[in-house]
Amino acid sequence: MDSVDSRDEETPLVVDSLEIETPRNNTRDIHILSTAFLLIFLSYGAAQNLQSTINTKDNLGTISLGILYTSFTFFSLFASLVVRILGSKNAMILGSSGYWLFVAANLAPSWYTMVPTSAYLGFTASIIWVGEGTYLTSTARGHAINHKLHEGTVIGNFNGEFWAFFALHQFVGNLMTLAVLREGSEGSTTGTTLLFILFLMIMTLGTILMFFLRKEDDVKGKQELADSSINIYSYVISLSKSIMAPLFDIRMILIIPLIAYSGLQQAFVWAEFTKEIVTPALGVSGVGGSMAVYGAFDAICSLAAGRFTSGLSSITFIVSGGAFAQAFVLLWLLLKYSLTSGVLGSLYPLIMAALLGIGDGVLNTQLSALIGILFKHDTEGAFAQFKVWQCVSIAIVFFIYPYISLQTMLIIMLAGICLAMVGFLILTILVEKTFSSLSS
Repeated sequence: MDSVDSRDEETPLVVDSLEIETPRNNTRDIHILSTAFLLIFLSYGAAQNLQSTINTKDNLGTISLGILYTSFTFFSLFASLVVRILGSKNAMILGSSGYWLFVAANLAPSWYTMVPTSAYLGFTASIIWVGEGTYLTSTARGHAINHKLHEGTVIGNFNGEFWAFFALHQFVGNLMTLAVLREGSEGSTTGTTLLFILFLMIMTLGTILMFFLRKEDDVKGKQELADSSINIYSYVISLSKSIMAPLFDIRMILIIPLIAYSGLQQAFVWAEFTKEIVTPALGVSGVGGSMAVYGAFDAICSLAAGRFTSGLSSITFIVSGGAFAQAFVLLWLLLKYSLTSGVLGSLYPLIMAALLGIGDGVLNTQLSALIGILFKHDTEGAFAQFKVWQCVSIAIVFFIYPYISLQTMLIIMLAGICLAMVGFLILTILVEKTFSSLSS
């Protein structure tokens, strides 16, 4: 009788232990991560769009952006090392400081403020993006394992939510710019000062949110340093090799053209499309509206593309659709488009902005998901290469676009998208063939 009573008393303890071991839901961290990036980049993105408008003396704005992306390219080579040592969460928090300082420098723009902050932002941007890719992929894998879900589907869903939120920064940030800088008041010192102070407050909130992220596997760099018997020099050499290793992987080589094109099309929208297509049709005041349309469709497509991502086959189908949308716009501009008046003249740039936004949403979500799926054992190194090649193409466009015509740029874009899709389709065939041989 006593033994029965004893077992009855112990039963609640077993239930309690089962409740403690309930798998953790990682969607909370993705909500926080997505919101934090939205707050930081709606401020930075709008400030970046204004550089060619408010910092026009000696081309300070565009040269600063060129320096930024050149620095971004260089430091992306070492970002993987920094992220492994700091951990992805701490790297993202540190990374947000560069964006804050860049916006703050616009309160007193000069060569002495903009150039140093642009160079520093290149470093912090490299670690925030490698940290983001590593954290999101690690969180998605943990969520899939804990809840026994398909890993590719979870990675796709998490990337879809993140990039949908991120794409909204163009929509929200440009609407804020329109509200504060009304009726061509871009040159108003009071208006721009108020706008940048508001941006700084919003960015601060985004950084604070990052402190609430839970750590996943982002402490492994510190654990390796603490547990390993090798010295720090050997550790750095080992990590350096892992950073360069993806360049010797045929899968990465085949993805690089698509990565480079993703940066090329972003820079085209920021530098060429707004200046050569939107401004002549809608005026300077219409730039914010067209970029808001671009951001809205980017966000919608990012969310939809993420939801439909389940593996390489779905990624191939979705990327092909996004590439077709952007190729249609490029061919339209190259062969048929001419400036017209009336409703159609105002509508055409908005339709193009929507299609370009769809393509950007596809490339952002699918490239991130693809790298997360293919490079499970070297996520940091793969995402570092992602940012290197993307930023190289962006920096090149910012430096050369004043010296080439729109037609030349369109031809370069079309050649880039054709090369990117050929490489991507070869990758798809190669991976599917490898998977089939392993299955058999």
